[in-house]
Formats: sequence, structure tokens, C-alpha cells
Amino acid sequence: MKMKINEFREMVLSNYREAGRKFPWRGADPWGVMVSEFMLQQTQTDRVMRYWENWMQKWPQPETLSKAPMEEVLRHWSGLGYNRRCYNLKNSAVMITAEYNGKVPDNPETLRLLPGIGPYIAGAIACFAYNYPCVFIETNIRSAIIHCFFPDRDDVKDSEIFPILESALYKKDPRTWYYALMDYGASLKKLTENPSRRSAHYVRQAPFIGSFRQARGKVIRALASMGSSNAKEIEMVCGLGEEKLYRVLERLEKESLVAEESGIYRIKDWQITKNT
Repeated sequence: MKMKINEFREMVLSNYREAGRKFPWRGADPWGVMVSEFMLQQTQTDRVMRYWENWMQKWPQPETLSKAPMEEVLRHWSGLGYNRRCYNLKNSAVMITAEYNGKVPDNPETLRLLPGIGPYIAGAIACFAYNYPCVFIETNIRSAIIHCFFPDRDDVKDSEIFPILESALYKKDPRTWYYALMDYGASLKKLTENPSRRSAHYVRQAPFIGSFRQARGKVIRALASMGSSNAKEIEMVCGLGEEKLYRVLERLEKESLVAEESGIYRIKDWQITKNT
């Protein structure tokens, strides 16, 4: 049976009052919030905490990150995976410093002009940094809505979820509301089978070990650690085999993450690409 919006809102907020999670980025300044949202993409909160705290000590404002060499930035990112996020965060810091006087934009529309920021991250940064009332969705939010409003359904589309989120949004304090909603969704995974698996958009992640993604990460880490190197030196560190190594290097060059000149490969520094 579907739950009523008011009943749902009170249940979620009550759960938060009793068992809300605490993270160092909750209550941080807008830059700290932005860093956390980049790091939390497809990465568990427990892994992110140490990285976030170290990052904020080293680069407490966009300007400090914008001046750092890309190799150094990647070394501090190493272990979080999905290195494209790191490039996009660095690029965003450069743009914020140059075009927004070092201040993280306060609305989703402007945030989406920054590299690597889509609808969810734009909404999350605006909400958690500035208490901006907007509607956005991620896996824990999706789990909460599916569990309470679609108890007997599979293949639930986000287009069905958004109207419920719009109706339930607590506009007086959207920041607390979304903390509560995400915490409730996270708690469900301990009590029942993950409801987000009943989403039409659910995709089971392929194994990481032995994947092309793992190989990419090895090459990026090697270059960030060694500096400019030839393929033989990279192969000795990564142990990928010549054929796979060159396929990885070719892909990284196409994505402007690595540059090659006269057989020497290096981490490519920031290259601003605005979202369109």
C-alpha cells in the first residue's frame, strides 16, 4: 500500500532525528561540500572520509587546488578510483577561481556549467552548501521512494519518482530533508533487499578486478608517481602486458588525460571543458 506524502515525510524526519548519520562534510563550507560530492560518486562514504579530510587540509579553497600540479592532485586522489572525477574537480577549481571569484556557485543552473557536474551533483551542492530547494535523485533517495511508494513494483522509472520528490520536498529546510531522506534510504539496505534494484535504471556494476577500468587506474597511478615515462617503464610498474598497455594509453590520450611526445608519456594537466 502506498504511503501518504505527509506520513512519509514525518517518518523520514523521525528516523533522522533518532539515527541520522554524521559526516565531516555535513556543515562544511560550499567548497568542502563540492569536494565531497565529487568523491562520493560511486564510492562508499567510509572510504571517502579520510580522503576528504586530507584533501581539505591540503587544498581548503578552490584557488589552492587550481594552482596544484595535476600529478600531485592525482597522487592524493589515488585509491578513490574513477580518475576522471579528479580531473573534473581540478578543472572546476580553476574555473571557479577564474570566473566566479573563488566562490562555488549557489544554484544548480550555474553549477552545471562546471566540468563533470550533472543534474544530481548540481542539485546536491546547491542544497547542501546553500540550503537551496531543488529536486535531485541518487541511489539512496531512489531506494526510499521505491520502498515506500512502489512496494510491489519492478522497473520503476525516475520519471515516476520525481513528482513524489517534488511533493515531499521540505522547502523550509531542504538540506536537513535530503540528509534525512538519504539516511533513510541507506538504512533500508540493512533491513531488506536493496530497493534500488527494482529501479528501471539499475545496472549491476561489472567486476573491477581484471577490468579495463582497473588497468586505466594502474597507468594513471604509475604516471602520477613516476612522472614522465616511456612505455617500457610504465609496463614494468603496471604489469599489464604490452598490448593491453598500449590500448590503455591510447584511450587515455583520446580522453586528454595523458599526453605523449616522442615516446614519452605524462599526465596531462588541466584542460577546461565546460558542460553543455
